[in-house]
Amino acid sequence: MFSLLQNDLLKVLYMITIVFMVILVIQQRGDPMKTIAWLMVVTFVPLLGIVLYFFFGKNYRKEKIFSRKELADSEQIKLLAQYQPGANADTTYWPDEAVAGKAHIMKMLYNSDKVLLTERNRVKILVNGKVTFERIIAELENAKKHIHLEYYIIEDDNIGNEVRRILIRKAQEGLEVRVIYDDIGCWSLSDEYILSMKNAGIRVFPFMPVRFPYFTNKINYRNHRKIIIIDGKVGFVGGLNIADRYISGSEELNPWRDTHLKIEGEAVYSLQSVFLLDWYFVSKRNLHDQDRYFPPVDVTDQNLMQIVASGPDSDWASIMQTFFSAIATAKSYIYISTPYFLPNESILTALRTAALSGVDVRMLLPEQSDSKLVSWSSFSYISQLLDAGIKVYLYRRGFTHSKLMMVDDVFCSIGTANMDIRSFDQNFEVNALIYDRRQTVAMRNIFMNDIKGLKSINIDDWYERPRWVVFRESVARLFSPLL
Repeated sequence: MFSLLQNDLLKVLYMITIVFMVILVIQQRGDPMKTIAWLMVVTFVPLLGIVLYFFFGKNYRKEKIFSRKELADSEQIKLLAQYQPGANADTTYWPDEAVAGKAHIMKMLYNSDKVLLTERNRVKILVNGKVTFERIIAELENAKKHIHLEYYIIEDDNIGNEVRRILIRKAQEGLEVRVIYDDIGCWSLSDEYILSMKNAGIRVFPFMPVRFPYFTNKINYRNHRKIIIIDGKVGFVGGLNIADRYISGSEELNPWRDTHLKIEGEAVYSLQSVFLLDWYFVSKRNLHDQDRYFPPVDVTDQNLMQIVASGPDSDWASIMQTFFSAIATAKSYIYISTPYFLPNESILTALRTAALSGVDVRMLLPEQSDSKLVSWSSFSYISQLLDAGIKVYLYRRGFTHSKLMMVDDVFCSIGTANMDIRSFDQNFEVNALIYDRRQTVAMRNIFMNDIKGLKSINIDDWYERPRWVVFRESVARLFSPLL
């Protein structure tokens, strides 16, 4: 009798728990697909599902931790805006009539997040890890006043230790050196590595440290940015983290294909502002010395650029909206390279609509990925792309980690954001947007070289794949809003 009562009590508690979790998930008022995915998880695997939900699913976007950051950012923006010489969206000067056709993107970003348009910039596209880190090391060695570094992943390996040695030496020479690292991305980074920098005078802070028991509201929102600013004059941004595999690949994925930018000019002010906003968040220290951090610009090259940052602390999903606007208004072509393709419905619909409207849409994805589950989920979307006439290529010369978009030979985006829901909604990201024919054509040529020798996926062959493969991808897709 007692056993039966105990079983009945457990059933009642189980049902109460499920009902409570269903109500909690629904009240978050998030993306319907993500909500459905979480409802399935907490219903069919309740114990594990509840734990996972509080780790990864609960929407803290507008709760206390992020509202505090947003408030702090608004105050910092007022201080930093006066140092940025960029024009707003009402500018009437356009070096190219085709570039003027993308003014709606510039205006949208200015109206939503006060993202300034900068004009005097020199840009160097870096197409692999070896070239990128050669440039980074050279500029770090040439630093005279300060080095600001913000990264998702820093590893205790060859390149990680080379960067650390330079930073320590520069700090000992009297330079201001500041480092922000993501606490989850650098989970394996040793205390000795960090302590050695602090002991040398480097100011080091983790971004949103995850500590028990106050971790469930932080673990799912990560700083995915990769930024270096040197003396307020030179900046780097792009897809490469500080780890050997970005140079030499890994045993499973070799070589590693990625893209980064070296920037000089007014856009460095914008990168500096992104860093200083994040620095205030992690350290609670204001840094707004105009002469020190925003020195006069001596670049005369003309490259219109905006540096757009997005994250869960913002009212607007700025990078996703940029992608959507660029895709929806494309006239000639859209070329995209992304390591992870888990789009929301808006982006997927925009891509399919553009292709059906006669725009040449091409997508480059890796054939092999560093995450099988994400790769399977990405592949589940390919049939919908092919049905609309989109050409999809699978990169076979290693692993492509580049995050690129080129549109109509006059607009390109290079940065840290993947074409996925996590980058759109949950990560802190930063992208460089370039409105320039020369730079976009250069990026287009790099893209065409990446797909050289590859045939786009044949739709008939794709549908003839084994059923178990299709089923595996379909199951993985159910988790795509959670990945």
